[in-house]
Amino acid sequence: MVYLFKMTDQELKEFLDFKAEQYEKSAFISSDPIQLPHRFERKEDIEIIAFLVSTIAWGTRKGIISSGEKLIEIMENEPLSFIHDYSQKTLKHSLFVHRTFNVADLNQFFLSLHRIYMNSNLEECFSSHSEMEGVKGRIANFRSIFFQTNDLQRSMKHVSDPLRNSACKRINMYLRWMVRDASKGVDFGLWKSIPRSELYLPLDVHTSRNARNLGLLSRKQDDWKALDELMLRLREYDSNDPAKYDFALFGIGAFEKF
Repeated sequence: MVYLFKMTDQELKEFLDFKAEQYEKSAFISSDPIQLPHRFERKEDIEIIAFLVSTIAWGTRKGIISSGEKLIEIMENEPLSFIHDYSQKTLKHSLFVHRTFNVADLNQFFLSLHRIYMNSNLEECFSSHSEMEGVKGRIANFRSIFFQTNDLQRSMKHVSDPLRNSACKRINMYLRWMVRDASKGVDFGLWKSIPRSELYLPLDVHTSRNARNLGLLSRKQDDWKALDELMLRLREYDSNDPAKYDFALFGIGAFEKF
């Protein structure tokens, strides 16, 4: 479907509200990687597998789901127990690769998660800011904790750095999953220490193109500055839950070929 008419600001808000409501449905789960953490009930199991699945969330959704299922198999369907008991020897004979994320990266991620869960949890890693407030500071703080004892420099590229102007698509998607309300049956609403109002949507080539076509974004690069510009506009439409518009901008592209 192609929208050829030009909308007023109020019409655009109503359009985005309608599309967000249309696509934030439990039926959405069947074709999306978020289905994988929905297989679990315990908070820690959900947040661990959701973090790993969001980390490898590039490429086709089918490919991401297939790789995510392999991760669940490696973790023997018990993410928290697996992480608690993990040592480097555990992956000695396991094979895993998803695009540029390979078994060496997975080992590094498991070791970092083991260190975190022996003392705390993933939510706590995002609960404070670094030098700056908001989600940008939270992500920066998490990266410093997660890679505190990193022995593999290449693994750091798999958690993008907002301080280097990355749009941090995958980590923003993970935060949306963990923080936003679970009432629609899509996101989980497990983390109460981060307000929904702080969230940024996961900006990628598809959502940014749709945002530009709708006149919501003028910056050409898909970086954190573009994300700031877009979120400033979306917060005018809903200051309490601006990340809900991810469903609208993604949905009209994925399902309507906007």
